[in-house]
Amino acid sequence: MEYHQPVLLDEIVDGLDINPEGIYVDVTFGGGGHSKAILQKLENGRLFAFDQDADAFSNSIDDERFVFINQNFRYLKKSLRLHGITKVDGVLGDLGVSSHQFDVAERGFSIRKDGVLDMRMNQSQPLCAKQVINEYEVDDLARVLTKYGELKNAYPMALAIEGFRVDQKIETTNDLKEAVKNNMPDYKSNKILAQLFQAIRIEVNEEMAALEEMLLQSVDVLKSGGRLLVISYHSLEDRLVKNLIKKGKFEGEIEKDFFGNTQLPLNAINRKPILPSIKEIKQNSRARSAKLRIAEKV
Repeated sequence: MEYHQPVLLDEIVDGLDINPEGIYVDVTFGGGGHSKAILQKLENGRLFAFDQDADAFSNSIDDERFVFINQNFRYLKKSLRLHGITKVDGVLGDLGVSSHQFDVAERGFSIRKDGVLDMRMNQSQPLCAKQVINEYEVDDLARVLTKYGELKNAYPMALAIEGFRVDQKIETTNDLKEAVKNNMPDYKSNKILAQLFQAIRIEVNEEMAALEEMLLQSVDVLKSGGRLLVISYHSLEDRLVKNLIKKGKFEGEIEKDFFGNTQLPLNAINRKPILPSIKEIKQNSRARSAKLRIAEKV
């Protein structure tokens, strides 16, 4: 099964500073590219890989040091505990949608392929994109488009969707594009559609809530000196990662003790995000918007 090329692979391997006897977690297994590179650096160490998409299991690695966990990464601590693991040396997350998920039309992720409005990363969960688009009230739909798509014309777009679904149910990605076609100028249509699809996908999969939970649990399970590496692809994700590293929390200002000292759980290894090279972007267009942040447990 064809999955995407792993993004920033060399930077990930270097950034993890791998201990050959250590325990590592890849919370976004996908095609297994990052996991395979980590295993090459391990001797008696172990690697646990999470992916909620059942399709990813076909890429599972036949290696006694490797364990595949078919779960959302928001269950990181609980799932590791079931395997007797309470502390790890490194956690890697490569966020967003895999190329495989975009390429399979019937998954409904792509603005370029017509398919059923699904967008579930875990296909056994009840909520799908079709329900969000057809059943959410206008105010709720506008909230989703504003919060997760950062769309400036979210309310008119939500009204357009409501108007369209009065006459017919919005079943496919092409139906959705038809419903909103008058709410965007042609020269910006791809960008706006990408924001619209992103917003719906994040809502369906509870991506931001799951990311917050995974990040906080990663801090808990990391050993002192352990590394957290996260590749993000849009500003909502990157902001959460950046704030946790910089402030120890997702919102608000840094908390200080009585003496004015800060007690942050993570120390940034790179002050600015690591970006892919021009060469990598030419070879793999998915890398274009990638940002890697690396932090070490204090």
